[in-house]
Amino acid sequence: MHYDQARWTEDEDRYEPLLSEKDATAVSTDDSPLPDDLTRDSLELPALSEPELARHYTRLSQANYGVDSGPFPLGSCTMKYNPKFTEALAGDARAALHPDRPEETAQGTLAVMHRLQDCLGRIGGMDAVSLQPPAGAAGEFAGILVAKAYHEENSDDERSEVIVPDSAHGTNFASAAMAGYDVVELASDDDGRLDLAALEAAVGDETAALMLTNPNTLGLFERDIEAIADVVHDAGGLLYYDGANLNALLGRARPGDMGFDIMHFNLHKTFATPHGGGGPGAGPIGVTEELAEFLPRPQVREAERSEASDGASGSERSERHASHETPTAGRSLEESEREPSEARRHASREDGDSSEEYELFEPEHSIGKVHGFQGNWQVLLRAYGYIARLGDEGLRDASAKAVLNANYLAEQVDFEVPFGPFHHEFVASAGDRDAADVAKRMLDYGVHPPTTKWPEIVPEALMTEPTEAESKRTLDQLADAFDAVAAEDDETLATAPQSTAARRIDQVAAAREPRLSWRSLD
Repeated sequence: MHYDQARWTEDEDRYEPLLSEKDATAVSTDDSPLPDDLTRDSLELPALSEPELARHYTRLSQANYGVDSGPFPLGSCTMKYNPKFTEALAGDARAALHPDRPEETAQGTLAVMHRLQDCLGRIGGMDAVSLQPPAGAAGEFAGILVAKAYHEENSDDERSEVIVPDSAHGTNFASAAMAGYDVVELASDDDGRLDLAALEAAVGDETAALMLTNPNTLGLFERDIEAIADVVHDAGGLLYYDGANLNALLGRARPGDMGFDIMHFNLHKTFATPHGGGGPGAGPIGVTEELAEFLPRPQVREAERSEASDGASGSERSERHASHETPTAGRSLEESEREPSEARRHASREDGDSSEEYELFEPEHSIGKVHGFQGNWQVLLRAYGYIARLGDEGLRDASAKAVLNANYLAEQVDFEVPFGPFHHEFVASAGDRDAADVAKRMLDYGVHPPTTKWPEIVPEALMTEPTEAESKRTLDQLADAFDAVAAEDDETLATAPQSTAARRIDQVAAAREPRLSWRSLD
């Protein structure tokens, strides 16, 4: 029997079974506790040849629209094309690690995780990073739990509110509520940014945190961010950064330098993992020194620092993260691999070497685990490969092109763009048209539509984020599609799309009553 994930060596004595094998227990169907309507005597699975199977999945892929099909300018979601070399990294057999593998035999993996923690800390201006959360929303939730643990540790138990602007992602409201907080919604001011006077009126002894995205969902940079941080901190609250729009700031500005105390990274948006379809993703969180002891476990540290609890003093960590520069600055991944780097030296140790350099550890007041084992390892690996390949200059170049592309496209479209100047994304208004009709019609022009009807600050919103991945030719194609739809009559829009495999579907029923089958559905 062969299990890729469980394979250690050719020595069968060293074979470690999968958890599912360990926990498996044979149960007679006659003794099953499941009710009769949830059991069956046989499972009718298709018996297909390889060509039939390949054609089945190819047909499915052609029935949908993805980032490999064409431009995908979903605002606030950074649905960019990701380089395929990261897929090769994640699929490399050497990256297939058994989650129960002892630390001393997984030093290469721990070295990569340690370096990724360090890279993200430098990019975000944060003192400590946990790779545990499996998605952006999970990162938000974990981050708010860290804030809650911090206040509780300081006997500041009266803080019962989290402030969230009305332009925030819906998950912000949900994360705060799930953590047990009352949500205070804050209206935006007339220029689409956070209303500082309204914030000053809202904060108080009950404020646990303010959750903020910068640039916000209109693509607008919060120019008063330092004053915002002062207001929140003076009230004893914490400032949380939603990393959904980090693509606009890479290598140029850091949330930590703006006064944010906690942030999450959307590795599946900013750092090269396909986004959509429900995952897998990864949402590591970074925090300042004061909050490091509350991070989810496990984290990775250099083993020789184990006697100092978390390895480095706060000042040492702050110094280490004081620069934008990543450890791989200016070098490609291949160059890094050729060098006798620290990570490579550690990775070359033989299995069973007791003098390992890296180890997992639990911060002193950790909120605990928020995901199995060490997080979504293969998503983490993709992110590290992407950061290492681009280096500092590449990350800065990516954000510059993302902002340039958004501003170029906004100048070309015939729809009104009411707010600006913006960064990586803009929100146009469909005016007296239904934004959903505009979106469906754009599919007929071979492009995926933007995010629609949100944020509600803009009537019939068309939120567009072209990302750095698109060329000028593609941006012109997008602009042509926008303009063609803007010139069409209402009846044409109402009957769109005409050229797709599926016309208008019942989106609520599709989400709540999915019909899953390998057979064709009528």
